[in-house]
Amino acid sequence: MFQQQVNPYLPSWEYIPDGEPYVFGDRVYVYGSHDRFNGYVYCLNDYVCWSAPVDDLSQWRYEGVIYKKTDDPLNPTGHMCLYAPDVTVGPDGRYYLYYVLDKVSVVSVAVCDSPAGKYEFYGYVRHADGTRLGEREGDQPQFDPGVLTEGEKTYLYTGFCAKGDKSRLGAMATVLGSDMLTILEEPVIVAPSEPYAAGSGFEGHEFFEAPSIRKRGKTYYLIYSSILMHELCYATSHSPTAGFTYQGVIMSNCDMYIDTYKPATKPMFYGGNNHGSIVEINNQWYIFYHRHTNGTNFSRQGCLEKITFTEDGKIAQVEMTSCGSKDTPLLGRGEYPAYLACNLFCDEESVYTDFTCAWMNNQFPKITQDGKDGDEEVGYIANMKESATAGFKYFACQGVGRVSIKVRGYCRGYFEVKTAWDGEVLGTIPVDFSNIWQEYSADIQIPDGIHALYFTYRGSGSASLGSFTLENS
Repeated sequence: MFQQQVNPYLPSWEYIPDGEPYVFGDRVYVYGSHDRFNGYVYCLNDYVCWSAPVDDLSQWRYEGVIYKKTDDPLNPTGHMCLYAPDVTVGPDGRYYLYYVLDKVSVVSVAVCDSPAGKYEFYGYVRHADGTRLGEREGDQPQFDPGVLTEGEKTYLYTGFCAKGDKSRLGAMATVLGSDMLTILEEPVIVAPSEPYAAGSGFEGHEFFEAPSIRKRGKTYYLIYSSILMHELCYATSHSPTAGFTYQGVIMSNCDMYIDTYKPATKPMFYGGNNHGSIVEINNQWYIFYHRHTNGTNFSRQGCLEKITFTEDGKIAQVEMTSCGSKDTPLLGRGEYPAYLACNLFCDEESVYTDFTCAWMNNQFPKITQDGKDGDEEVGYIANMKESATAGFKYFACQGVGRVSIKVRGYCRGYFEVKTAWDGEVLGTIPVDFSNIWQEYSADIQIPDGIHALYFTYRGSGSASLGSFTLENS
């Protein structure tokens, strides 16, 4: 199984949200913030980097810690967290890491000679008079930097705009000089915040946070998280600093609006804030994003999906999968860990992960792990009570005639096995109380072809689902 491309693409014990992917040489590198398992706020850990060969996105390599929160002169005690970063290659060929600490409104920069070496603090983005961007009177607060370098200029995109906040105008674009710090062109608004969106075309999907910039051909793609939080939208322009037109949603981390396999307004995962970008890897484009685990907003994991462009440069929304694309289904045999679930829900619907309500946290199913942060414990699904459903997409099935599951917990009932969330029950697997992982099996025929698999718990108590195995009859 681990020789196949899966979601999340990193190990289940790693929590890297806000992914910014880049191809440098023959490898793709992912930069992001670093959540903590069972963390109490966002981004508690230091920056790390992972990379994979461009021709095999199943083989991710840990590159180690690339920057510590205490490396910034403003944060010697580590009382501030490192929020979502981005990386660009400067005119001098070095790699520049842009980030914002969680309690200040300035953009910090670190530099390194290689994509994933140890970055060293370099400076702060500043006006020509030396004042740091974000601290001069009239400056908008800085947040979530996204960067793109062309020639001697670097385009810096920043902003955070909560719904109803009239003090925030929208996503900003600022042009920096070849020193990667000094502003050549003052910030301009390229995507409006909610109070200022009337007549813009962004209505209903106004800018919230997470600006990321990419260029494809002659077109600039501004990817961002809207005021709905769970979706990554995009706008396009032929200029990096003006004329961006809203185009649509690339993905939602609860699969809202997707109507190919369920009603468009039915959430299929517990969503929350989203952050990511697009990248071309080995002649194929992908969207990187993150999902929420552990019943909170603070333990997020990176996922990716294949995307396609129309002739006029538009991107159709893609659904969440366990494999990255229906075009590359997983093998319909062998054992798969339950943390690969791309759909997770119960009869009581919720678009968002609710980290404020302990009752909901115990009521809804959640992907979690044993141990503490950093322990290499394989994830599983907990809190599977009556009606809780875990969905996995997609599998190339051929001759599957037996299905096994590993379950533990105080539960007494059975799991239904289906190929659609509302489809025919192909068979059931009875389960019972167990303090350890116990395997249960049943003869269940899965039709040949490419299918999703759904496991719905029916019964009393609360089950944990560790894995499932597909076997030929």
